[in-house]
Amino acid sequence: MADREAIVELLNLYGFAMDTRRWDLFDRIFTVDVDADYGPTSCWTDRESFRTDFGTFHEMFDATQHGMSNHLVRVEGDSAQAHTYGNWRLVRHAAGDPPVWDGSGWYDDRLRRTPEGWRIEKRVCRVVYWSGNPKVQAPSHDTVFRLDLCALHEEDRAGRLGFRP
Repeated sequence: MADREAIVELLNLYGFAMDTRRWDLFDRIFTVDVDADYGPTSCWTDRESFRTDFGTFHEMFDATQHGMSNHLVRVEGDSAQAHTYGNWRLVRHAAGDPPVWDGSGWYDDRLRRTPEGWRIEKRVCRVVYWSGNPKVQAPSHDTVFRLDLCALHEEDRAGRLGFRP
């Protein structure tokens, strides 16, 4: 249970890091060689570029709120799998009315125990639903955010989930 509790704390720390823009916390969440897959056009294979790109992207928002829930964790020695639901609200008043973009999705993570504690070494994030103003996520009003939605049951049937109960 101590490992599970530490992993859930780590997963929740991600939401806190995002909303406080404490990108240094990525060092406590992800391995140096993290493989982060946030969709067809958003993949990283190292923590530094992942952190830099996320920091740059989130600078345009007036506020964000990330909630992590429904944690499922399976520990096997020094490795673990976790599956977590996420909800987020992005606020950018310059985008017009409404100034919000709400989304929900899931994170499928593979973790490994390091001398410093648990770290995510592989993350797959998929958006299931969004609503609001897509221009909130666009760097300019001329750009409209395009998103491929992903149903969890389709990913499971295709064998693309790491977490298997």
